[in-house]
Amino acid sequence: SLSKLQLKTGDLDPRLFSRLRHLQKLDLSDNLLDKFPNSLTLPDLRVLNCNNNKLEDVTALKQFPLLEELTYENNVYLTLNDDYKVMFLLQNLRLLNGKDITKLANHVRRVNSRKLTSKVTAHWEKFFRDQLPEKYTAEQVKSIKKKFLKSVQTNVVYGPSSLSEFTRWRVKMIAEEFLAYSLGLELNTDPEPEEKMDENEEESTESPREAAEDVGQVGDFSSYINNVTVTPSKRKRNHSKPGSGNKRSKSQANTKEEAAEDVSAEPLHFLQCHSKGNSREDFKTQLWSCVFEPLLDCGARKDPVVSSSRTVATCGGESICLIDCETGTVLKKYKVATEEFFSVAWTTLTMVISNSRKKSHNILAAAGRRGIVKLIHVAADFCYGEIKAHKKPIATVCFSPTRETHLFTASYDKRIALWDIGIPDCDYNFKASQLLVLEALSIPLRIALVPTCSDQYLLAGCEGGCFAWNIKLDKEQKSRPFEAIFQFPDEDGGMTTSHRVDGLAFLNDDVVVSKSSKPGCIYLWSWSRSFDTKGKGCQRTVSAVILAELEWSTTDLSYLTLSTCPAKDYVFCGDEQGSVWMYNLSNYTTAWSSAKGKRTDKRIPPTQILNWPELRANGEQLTEVLINNVVSDPTFTYLVVLTSVNITAIWKKS
Repeated sequence: SLSKLQLKTGDLDPRLFSRLRHLQKLDLSDNLLDKFPNSLTLPDLRVLNCNNNKLEDVTALKQFPLLEELTYENNVYLTLNDDYKVMFLLQNLRLLNGKDITKLANHVRRVNSRKLTSKVTAHWEKFFRDQLPEKYTAEQVKSIKKKFLKSVQTNVVYGPSSLSEFTRWRVKMIAEEFLAYSLGLELNTDPEPEEKMDENEEESTESPREAAEDVGQVGDFSSYINNVTVTPSKRKRNHSKPGSGNKRSKSQANTKEEAAEDVSAEPLHFLQCHSKGNSREDFKTQLWSCVFEPLLDCGARKDPVVSSSRTVATCGGESICLIDCETGTVLKKYKVATEEFFSVAWTTLTMVISNSRKKSHNILAAAGRRGIVKLIHVAADFCYGEIKAHKKPIATVCFSPTRETHLFTASYDKRIALWDIGIPDCDYNFKASQLLVLEALSIPLRIALVPTCSDQYLLAGCEGGCFAWNIKLDKEQKSRPFEAIFQFPDEDGGMTTSHRVDGLAFLNDDVVVSKSSKPGCIYLWSWSRSFDTKGKGCQRTVSAVILAELEWSTTDLSYLTLSTCPAKDYVFCGDEQGSVWMYNLSNYTTAWSSAKGKRTDKRIPPTQILNWPELRANGEQLTEVLINNVVSDPTFTYLVVLTSVNITAIWKKS
């Protein structure tokens, strides 16, 4: 027993362990191991306990071929994929984490392997065999091997999406064995770290019933959304299963008819993954917020074309989902039965993992009706903490772009709080502290930090107007009133401060886009020309310097919010009929940024309106679809549309 000794991987000296020729039981639980050295040997080892460590990989365990019992619970980086890997690698394994896996392991080793082998062979025969000339050079073989291994891992799919990493790992192994046998290539037997998912790999959601819980109803959604008619191009689209590899090539869309109609986006997926109790009858759960995951070197999956994240977190009802926009796969799902989530936000924290090594991880903050912020370490599938931030619901949350641990929470208690969430240590201990409380006169609905001075000023759209606060932390005053309230034109031609502002975002460093409940009204205005940062006094009334007004729906419905894509000068806003209004403002922004930039007199019409397709659920058309939110990734490749009928629509720019 070597339990509870603070052992790290470097402490397991192969020279010592290789002398233990007859050791049968080894307990390494409650240590700090992140991996196993490859040459411990231990040829007679039968029982191994690695509970409560930091293990990131299990493939080195194949050096213990006689292992019969293995436990590695509470290693947060290990997943279901690792369970399947050890079942395949350890032919004598009977018990895994206390469960008898004999039957399942036989299936993994035999049936699974047989199916994958036939798929790999078929892929070679169909796409690669004819590429190799009768007399081939070593260089040609090397080239075709590289292409084949990449293609086969991308295209051969089998089993539930939750096992896609294991499937890719096995497919690569089988493909290398196949090439070695067919072409006489040397087999690479060096143990190597598992490759990260390739940029354009897809996952299948063809899942057996027992995996359905992982992905909600996504795999089956196509079976009862019968026909999707897409406007404006009026094409009928067979709605194949999300994630079943239905990528379109660009050339497919370039018919003359479509080019003339300027189709700038096409629908990829319609997902019903936030259902209460996973009910496929749920068309009532409201979806409120979505944010694209920040890119990490090894984290969020990059789109092959634009090097941008294609994974998005969405929230609504009792759940949060992480979705791959390209394949429509729900990668992860987090549920709290008593919660209704209203907002999600990402930050990237540099955490110490082991051996004092540091690693960047994306952390998701989620909040809603209970006034509690949940902190989720997404890669580890672990909600490591919560902050009881407010006694009333939290409408929205956002992180500071310059201080990664600073989180703003805006609540129905008419306060906006600034928290330092701290950085969790390797045992996920963390300390959160409240730094500021901003007092609002009404409920804050949307918040935005001013890009040029994000440590100094915060804007909020509230039930009773648009406000600005000084948030500089060098001031001693912890509870602060607003510094300015902004006036806007009212319906009678005068100016008013009193209106509901339910949409707020910056288009660039200076231009603010805000939406008020005055029917059909989205204003663009200048922060720097409206607000004099040198002005003295609190609670000033300031007139917003309007640059332009966008033409939008005449509805008086509230809480249909807007968003921006600053890199492409786009504004997006959904309406009460399921349509998405898109405004390309790149022709206007240069003029607005000049010192004498004048107001654009005419209302700016949308560049395009994406109409809601004819979706049928249980044979009946879905009607009265409100678009609560619509968000693009930073490069405007994907557009994620959240509705009032529990459907997440994903569009892709053509």
